[in-house]
Amino acid sequence: MSRPTILFDLDGTLIDSTNSILNGFFAAFDTFKFKRPQIEEICALIGHPLDYMFAHLGVNDEAVWDFVAAYKETYKKTYLQDTKLLDFAKESIELANEFADLGVVTTKTSKYSVILLDHLGVGKYFKTVIGKDDVINPKPHPEPILKALLNLDKTDKFAYMVGDTPMDAKAAKSANVISVGVSCGYCTEQNLSKYCDHVAKNSLEAVKFIRSDTL
Repeated sequence: MSRPTILFDLDGTLIDSTNSILNGFFAAFDTFKFKRPQIEEICALIGHPLDYMFAHLGVNDEAVWDFVAAYKETYKKTYLQDTKLLDFAKESIELANEFADLGVVTTKTSKYSVILLDHLGVGKYFKTVIGKDDVINPKPHPEPILKALLNLDKTDKFAYMVGDTPMDAKAAKSANVISVGVSCGYCTEQNLSKYCDHVAKNSLEAVKFIRSDTL
């Protein structure tokens, strides 16, 4: 049997960059003298592309990309020092690397994602990183997953998508790969169970499930 493929989401799955994300949003709203949304409102949208998030936080279409630019100006100054690996993430990546080919599929840009993964000491394990800037249609569309599989020269056979939101599961289903949700991020186990083929508490538990599922 060929090696399985495991594709990971980033925020809420492998990393915690909540503080940097929140600071970016607050900076953008302050720049344009808009009332800051509640933290819970922002966190509920994490995983979606930035333009989607700002639009659903009340920013009109004409101003969305100005807000995105203001966000990025702040985010790029803080994201390295304000982002950390989630508990068990490094162990899960190292274990996954023993039996599978690994990639990242995220709605962050691949440029910042690659820099961040290298900074956190785990970039070497991933053979492809697909970000919002690499596709026309981000998750929940299957395009990012399909592009990752193409880059890895892999099919959807024995392929898994590990993520913390229904978007990851919806993209996985559309791409005909198995979805494994993790409840350590921005979505509850109860909600994930409505969309995912399997739900785990964290990425290490997810990888152990995948290993047992492919034996």
